[in-house]
Amino acid sequence: MKVTTLITILALYYGFVLNYPIVSRVFALSKDVPDFWFPYTGPFVLFFAFMIIFSLLAWPGVFKPIMALITLTSGIALFGAVTYKILFDVSMMENVFGTNASEISFYLTFRSALFFVVFGLIPAILILWVKLEYRKSIFKELLSRVIIIMIAVCGIALIAVTTYKDYASVGRNNKYLNKMIIPAHVYNTFQYVNRNFLTKPLKYVELGQDAALTPTANKKPTLVILVLGETARSMNFTANGYARDTQPYTKDLGLISMKDVSSCGTYTALSVPCMFSNMDRKDYKKQRANAQDNAVDIIAKSGVETLWIDNDGGDKGVAKKTKLIHVDASQDPEFCNGETCYDGVLLKKAQPFLSSDDKKDKLLVLHTIGSHGPTYFQRFPAKMAKFAPWCNRKDIEQCSDQEITNVYDNTLIYTDYFLSQVVKTLQQYSDKYNVAMMYISDHGESLGEHGLYLHGTPYSLAPKEQTTVPWQMWIPKQYAQQKNINLDCVKRESQKTGYSHDNFFHSLIGFMGVTTKDKNEQQDLFSSCQSQ
Repeated sequence: MKVTTLITILALYYGFVLNYPIVSRVFALSKDVPDFWFPYTGPFVLFFAFMIIFSLLAWPGVFKPIMALITLTSGIALFGAVTYKILFDVSMMENVFGTNASEISFYLTFRSALFFVVFGLIPAILILWVKLEYRKSIFKELLSRVIIIMIAVCGIALIAVTTYKDYASVGRNNKYLNKMIIPAHVYNTFQYVNRNFLTKPLKYVELGQDAALTPTANKKPTLVILVLGETARSMNFTANGYARDTQPYTKDLGLISMKDVSSCGTYTALSVPCMFSNMDRKDYKKQRANAQDNAVDIIAKSGVETLWIDNDGGDKGVAKKTKLIHVDASQDPEFCNGETCYDGVLLKKAQPFLSSDDKKDKLLVLHTIGSHGPTYFQRFPAKMAKFAPWCNRKDIEQCSDQEITNVYDNTLIYTDYFLSQVVKTLQQYSDKYNVAMMYISDHGESLGEHGLYLHGTPYSLAPKEQTTVPWQMWIPKQYAQQKNINLDCVKRESQKTGYSHDNFFHSLIGFMGVTTKDKNEQQDLFSSCQSQ
């Protein structure tokens, strides 16, 4: 096959097949466009654009392996775009590379394998199999490329002449469309690698050098358990107005629930380091967060013993100075199936830390797997399911939206059960410690609203389902008295709007009773509710 023939075939494949998601989206957005032919030009624009790009790449020894690799990964990208409406921008690539083997297994279904084989593997094999014929002289080869490029440019120009206003209108109002183009994930992978591995690290900044834990009147040490949730969205919590009872276990324990809290990001690898940093969402820089102390580090500097136990694919760099325990799904058959574990395993792992009679002030962070999808059914024992019928398969696209909502709500019921067990555990230590619990999720989740599923949508486009998170506290009277917290005031604050992960860094430090110049009193939700 002549190389120009392969260029044309690949351009057709990418323009008319692999980019079906963006083409179908353009059709959906074209209902009010006056020129009826406008959406039909979409695949031709892509075809001509790929003709130009592939003509520039098509050189002996590199073209086939590069295109085989890009096509292989594009089959996976197509599955994500079609099934979950994923946009593979830089933030999503960070999310992809932050996924561990266990999380990858959540997405291994017959349908995902079929997409990979049909749209990625088979075309990649065919690309490698074909024998390309290049022209005998480099001049003739260059001339053939120039001809192809000129044909493509003319094609794009012709479409521009007839539909430029339509493209300008649709593009201006839907700037995310360029992020839907496959294989944009290749370019954004290079961007991710450059940012994270090829950029010189910043000089490390020590924060909280003056951190001090305020002594309590009863002389008891402090014991706080911070439960870091996963993929829990605020609007599905009964305490926040949800019609269903998703909190049957804690409803009589007196938890205070913040009604309006927005997340820093829409995926764990961004939200977790962001919320523990002193940076606001709009100013957050991962490189800076990695090169300075976070809230846990500052609390530790005050003399508090800290421990992070993880059941959700890693601490994302937050526990870099803290003792870290990763749950091994192969080691505890009581809670684990070899692939994943119920969050109840965290309290079991925490017992040595909690029961040690060393009279130290302690902060225990339990990073839960919570409501991590798409395998929601693996997050709770079947006997605890309350809402049926529920989706009990990995390929949630085969389930109805109601079944997905049911299984998701069942995960929240188990989370509520887990929180009740955390509270009961702390109550056992209230004679020796001033005990309290805080629970907050990293981001929310889409369950079919607006045609979106899971999470990770770019923040500027993400719906409230992915950006509103629960933030709850269990504060016994003893803890409130010793930390000078006015509980009635905190309850009033919980009804206010406008709180976010921006407040978390400062509020966690304040909740522990730690003072430092690096804590912003205006962003600490407890500061206005504390008597000096």
